Amino acid sequence: MTEPTSQMPQTPPPPPTRRTDNWMDPGKLNVQIIYVLYLASFVIGITAVVGVVFAYLNRGKSDPWLETHYTWAIRTFWIGILYVAISVVLTLALVGVILAIATAVWVIVRCVIGLQRVSNDQPIERPESWLI
Repeated sequence: MTEPTSQMPQTPPPPPTRRTDNWMDPGKLNVQIIYVLYLASFVIGITAVVGVVFAYLNRGKSDPWLETHYTWAIRTFWIGILYVAISVVLTLALVGVILAIATAVWVIVRCVIGLQRVSNDQPIERPESWLI
């Protein structure tokens, strides 16, 4: 005589996580998205605000080498805002236009440096620097 086997309902295994599932979590992908959002702000202005919000939300939650990137990104945003405000005031003296162009170049260079270093799993050497 065979014993009746009780069939337990089988739960399907969870779907494998994709790389895109963790883009909001602190990490390398999130930092890359922040830098890209900063660069996209030259076309769509509000994306820089979204990027700095991501940086603030994830600061303090990742590896130390990534923390340097979050600090770098936050400082890039606020120092860039300061430089733009000074540029607007100095536009009356026509010096502001040159300063605005220099600010745009400064932001682009900082984003490119950040993207290169995070892609190579390297920290920012002086994340609190006002320069490049």
